[in-house]
Amino acid sequence: MKKAKTKHHEAAQADMLSEYDFTGKKGVRGKYYRAYRQGHTVKIYKADGTVSIRYFTLEDGAVMLEPDVRRYFSNSDAVNTALRSLIALIPAKSAKRKTSAKSSHKASLRL
Repeated sequence: MKKAKTKHHEAAQADMLSEYDFTGKKGVRGKYYRAYRQGHTVKIYKADGTVSIRYFTLEDGAVMLEPDVRRYFSNSDAVNTALRSLIALIPAKSAKRKTSAKSSHKASLRL
């Protein structure tokens, strides 16, 4: 079903240059997703002719959720609550084994 064209839409079409007509073209969803996660550079061209370059990455500790996971967790509190419930399921014995194995390894290095 096509949308009905309004006066505003027709006026916008008349003002639009032909090179900006994307009728019949289809974009690619997530084309730059992986590159964005690795970090991206933004160049700002100023009126005086100088260029300011800024590099953006995720902050330390920041986590980017995949879209399918994001549907279940609307905010940071929801994610933290879920992760804390998973932490509670980790057996305490396995955590003790890991620390005792590390300390016995350190003791053998001292000898």
